[in-house]
Amino acid sequence: MSAENTLLVFAHRDEASAFADVPHLVTGVGKVNAAVSLAAALADAGAGADRVDRVVVLGTAGVVGDDPGRPSLDEVYQISGVVQHDFSLPSPELRPAGETLLDEHRTVIATGDVFVQDDEQRARIAGLGAHLVDMEAYAYASVCERFGVPLQLFKIPSDFADSATTDAEWDEIVFRKSAQLRAFWDARLA
Repeated sequence: MSAENTLLVFAHRDEASAFADVPHLVTGVGKVNAAVSLAAALADAGAGADRVDRVVVLGTAGVVGDDPGRPSLDEVYQISGVVQHDFSLPSPELRPAGETLLDEHRTVIATGDVFVQDDEQRARIAGLGAHLVDMEAYAYASVCERFGVPLQLFKIPSDFADSATTDAEWDEIVFRKSAQLRAFWDARLA
């Protein structure tokens, strides 16, 4: 945490590779890991001088949809809404309560406990109104809402979440994406 009581959060240690000199939390991949780790960190911080005033999540996401205005693989996007794509019961769209920094690059993300690399699944997720997909954002938004802590979610697309996407491809790209997130952090958030 910095002097401003910001908790910087990543899902995967490789997403945080460019942040070795910045205090941060790595929650682990998936909704359960994300929820448990973030809730524990917020509870441990408590309400005193160590309280968390803001959570900032940085990470990668897959692009869903093929419309001309789809997210670029070279831009950072601020998440304005979060939905679940792998939950069969109705669940509300959550809206992170943190300050808006990227008016021109805001979008909705869908969260589910699967690495999306299937064209049919990708189309279904885009049909939910999402432009990006990840495995943790909904959990982060839910935890922050319950703790009353403002959340800012920033994602840089790593792939197109289609049948050509592989786990190995993400493993190669993630370090470059971490460097891009670090440049964004230094310019807009630090």
